[in-house]
Amino acid sequence: MDDAPLKLAEMSYEEAEAQRGALALLPTGATEAHGPHLPLMTDVIISEEAALRTARALRGEGIRAVVLPPVAYAVTEYAADFGGTISVREDTTRGLVVDVVLGAERAGFAGTVIINAHLEPANVSALETCQAEASEHGARCVFPNIVRRRYAERLGEEFKSGACHAGSYETSLVLAARPELVKTTRMRTLAPNPTSLVTAAREGNTTFKTAGGDQAYFGYPADASAAEGEELYAELVRIYCEAARTLV
Repeated sequence: MDDAPLKLAEMSYEEAEAQRGALALLPTGATEAHGPHLPLMTDVIISEEAALRTARALRGEGIRAVVLPPVAYAVTEYAADFGGTISVREDTTRGLVVDVVLGAERAGFAGTVIINAHLEPANVSALETCQAEASEHGARCVFPNIVRRRYAERLGEEFKSGACHAGSYETSLVLAARPELVKTTRMRTLAPNPTSLVTAAREGNTTFKTAGGDQAYFGYPADASAAEGEELYAELVRIYCEAARTLV
């Protein structure tokens, strides 16, 4: 079994040289409001944790995999009204992610899996463009977009409903990965907000507040649990492993 560090950033260059030919897993997230109970880095936590678990699972199958440093900024205009949210332009996202994927190829990685937890439509669209552009440049790259129906149906009822920003889905995932960062007392006081962000976006809403999320959350955060988070990570790992195997 590969005993090298899972994270590229924690390796020496000699250890990194030994990982030539491995798959690269690129976590992408955002720095944005996630209700009054979750940290701004929620999406980064989720994507990096999913990537680490996926890398372990792949190594267990004899497939070498390394987790790249996460991308922590993205298009986050929906949360722009809330403190701490930092949004970047779509072309910034596209340029950065494409360059990272191409850089991973030049560094000797066999292919890159983009693992994203920030589901704002403009960001997801930008990442789909990144995958296509990187592929056009000859890089081997896959982006399993979990908002697509074939994946979304595997991630629980709240996720399928579209009311899942800082709700039970994301809160459970953070509870399973970084429980010390969840304000659980506050979480338990939050009333359900069943408004679907998918529907709100289709109706032309472009901010959380106009969509009905005046506290930057949608869904059922009070129902979250670490146990649910573990189940969700297990399914995410299955999704990402399936995608990774297409690059082997």
